[in-house]
This record gives sequence, structure tokens and C-alpha cells, in this order.
Amino acid sequence: MSARFGGSVVLVAGGTGGLGKAVTTAFLEEGASVAVSYRNQAEWESFENSQSANAARLQGHVVDVTDEAAATQLIEKTFSKHGRLDVMVNTIGGHAGGLKLWEMETKVFEQMLSLNLRSGYALSRAAVRTMFKQGRGAIVNVAAKAAFDHAAGASAYAASKAAAVAMLDSLAAEVKGTGVRVNTILPSIIDTEANRKAMPKADFAKWPKPHDIARVILFLCSDDAKVIHGAAIPVYGDS
Repeated sequence: MSARFGGSVVLVAGGTGGLGKAVTTAFLEEGASVAVSYRNQAEWESFENSQSANAARLQGHVVDVTDEAAATQLIEKTFSKHGRLDVMVNTIGGHAGGLKLWEMETKVFEQMLSLNLRSGYALSRAAVRTMFKQGRGAIVNVAAKAAFDHAAGASAYAASKAAAVAMLDSLAAEVKGTGVRVNTILPSIIDTEANRKAMPKADFAKWPKPHDIARVILFLCSDDAKVIHGAAIPVYGDS
């Protein structure tokens, strides 16, 4: 096992989801202590059981990180327990598509903003305040290819992801010189169980795999990527 992140403390928001599991597992395999947020208890228990070899370095917290107070408390609790927070990765998001703007219910628009924008807002502002105390840290937010590729029927989703990219880009400019690095990744359709169920006739072979995207995230959080800051990295290959 590589120890590239040995001694590091990592928070993965949405750490039991399709991408979140891969990211959490990758950090654990490289020696990090990882705290994850989750909403589904069954998902957490299944994931926790699969990580028996790394159980001592894994903690789970049932938290709605779209709630600013709850997100802040999670960050503070993690820092208090370990005395540091080296990495924060936000994998939380949702998708709503296939509806024209004038046909879409406003609650769908609000849900996209909450999952795809507010989660990153709440977590990032709490994380940077904590990372300032130690003079270093890395934040990676998961947006989407749709932030730049605005397809018909995806207005709320595309708008929320585009806003998330802009927000993190501005944050990167604001923290320049503090030792805290901020980057975004842009997946397309990730090869997860949920996406396969939603699109059973698709060619899954063309979709990027969660573990491949996880490798990019770990690179961005590592010292090897110390010159990468304020970037939006495509991770959709030729799909």
C-alpha cells in the first residue's frame, strides 16, 4: 500500500455514493484517515463493512451538508478530532434532465441548486477557514461537463454546475498565497450502479470509471500537484 497520504486527514462529502466510495477507498489505501458524510444508513453500513482492513482510519457522519450549520459542524468536528484537515473533497450532486425550462417545476430547480451548488458553498467556506489555521490544504469540488456543455433539457442541472465552477474559481483567486489550493473536476456520465439503472441501454464501456476519476482527485490533492490551483479538469476521456 502506498503511503502518499499517510498521516493526512481527509473529508469526503458524499463518501458512500458511486464516486464517493471510490475516492474514500483510494485515500484509505494511501494511508489517510478519512471522514465521510452520508445520508443513507444502509449505504454507510455496507461500505463500512467492505473497509474492515482500514476501519480504524474511517469515520462516518450522517449529515446534510447542504445545511450550512451542519456542514460547518462537520468540518469543525473533524478538525477537533484530528487537529488538522488536509483535504476536503465534495462529491455530492444530483441530476435532473429531460425537461424544458418552462415545463420544469421550480422545486426541481431549487433541488439542483441545493445539491450541486449549496453543498460546495457550505463545505468550502468552512474548510478554508479551518485550513487557514494550518497554512495549507486542498479542496476539490465535483462539478460536471454540463457546466460548459449546456444540452437541451438540462437547464437547471447545467446552471447549477456552471455556478459551482464559477464559485470555486473565484474562491481559488481569493485564497491565492495562503497555502490552500482549490480545484474542480468535470466528469460526464460516471459508470455507477445508479447511472446504469437509469440508462440501461447505454454503452457503459464508454463511461469513465469511479476509480479512474478518484486517481485524478488524489493527484490534485497531493504535493505532486502543488502548481495546480484554480483549474477545472475534464475527466470524461473521449465519452
